Amino acid sequence: MCFCTPHQKLKKQNMKILVLNCGSSSIKYKLIDMANNQVLEQGGLEKVGMKDSFLKHTKINGEKEVLNKEIPEHTVGIEFILETLTAPNGGAIKSLKEIDAVGHRIVHGGEKFNSSVLVTDEVIKSIEDCIKLAPLHNAPNLKGIFAATKLMPSVPQVAVFDTAFHQTMPPVGFMYAIPYELYKEDGVRRYGFHGTSHRYVSQRAFEILGMKPEGSKMITCHIGNGGSITAIKDGKCVDTSMGLTPLEGLIMGTRAGDIDAGAITYMMDRRNYDTKTISDILNKKSGLLGVSGVSSDMRDVRAAIAAGNERAKLSLDMFVMRVKKYIGSYIAVLGGVDVIVFTGGIGENVEVVREKICNDMECFGIKIDKEINNGVHGDEKIISTKDSKATVVVIPTDEEYMIASDALSIVSKLGK
Repeated sequence: MCFCTPHQKLKKQNMKILVLNCGSSSIKYKLIDMANNQVLEQGGLEKVGMKDSFLKHTKINGEKEVLNKEIPEHTVGIEFILETLTAPNGGAIKSLKEIDAVGHRIVHGGEKFNSSVLVTDEVIKSIEDCIKLAPLHNAPNLKGIFAATKLMPSVPQVAVFDTAFHQTMPPVGFMYAIPYELYKEDGVRRYGFHGTSHRYVSQRAFEILGMKPEGSKMITCHIGNGGSITAIKDGKCVDTSMGLTPLEGLIMGTRAGDIDAGAITYMMDRRNYDTKTISDILNKKSGLLGVSGVSSDMRDVRAAIAAGNERAKLSLDMFVMRVKKYIGSYIAVLGGVDVIVFTGGIGENVEVVREKICNDMECFGIKIDKEINNGVHGDEKIISTKDSKATVVVIPTDEEYMIASDALSIVSKLGK
């Protein structure tokens, strides 16, 4: 398959960008009209490759529907999504010709990509080379590119990498203290993830606060079922909590986060675990779920705490302490902090977690207004007090808009 640059000259105005996020058994999508930043239609296809697959779709008028159809693989799935977007009885567009570009979320770009790129044969080869670093993610991400190109061969495809924003980290930030040849020969280093989210909320923070990136010190906290924290200096990432994989760093819904590597080998020896078993434990059975024994969902954990469950309380306290440790360490790395951003499902919506994280941080000049904080659920809002030395702000993330914006920027330059 050849990924050639389309020759048609694209209009800058009224561009419609389709954003695709392809997982191993799911396809999430948004069709965005960039002329007015309007989400025309969106949804998600679940259980790809299974007999009971279905599409949850939100129409342009806000009406929601569930469409059942057997989807054996990604090309059929994307074809079904495109049929839904162009349906005569309510589709947002009349023809696929109205789609000016497709933006793809790609989890891992390794050291090869520090920005979004137009998909070419060379880019495909580089993404394939990174499959070894993210086998569960990059392979299905590529399926989305192949499927969209097959179904819309004349439409430009743009790859947007989760890891790209973190490529400004210096070696002192991304290297592990292991034999150097493991980095040079096998690529073992910190890459970081959620980069598109950290980039979006940091840029949005500069806009909201009227700040310039130069001279700024910012910490962005993407806290959800998965979570990561990033230290940003002069608008560029200098350190981030996730590592070679998304397992390192914060305690998450089902992921352990930071753990002594010796504890891993101990468990493997003690219980005769193989690498797949220990990986499943650390990625799928740990975190809030593992400690609480209740759930990976913060809402369920809080309900259990209210009912007197001590393990649930312990899991939340551990969760909060880990975030506080990273914020404190990044303040030291940055030499201070001007702005702290909360985003992600928990960061945007769970006021008690934000409060617990910011408690006892007055020594860093961090104070939040509890009354304002209690009223913020998914809104853009400054929650720090007027005398707080650091501004604390909640900013809902919008990774899909960031992907669409990158696609718009790249395809607008075609034909010049």
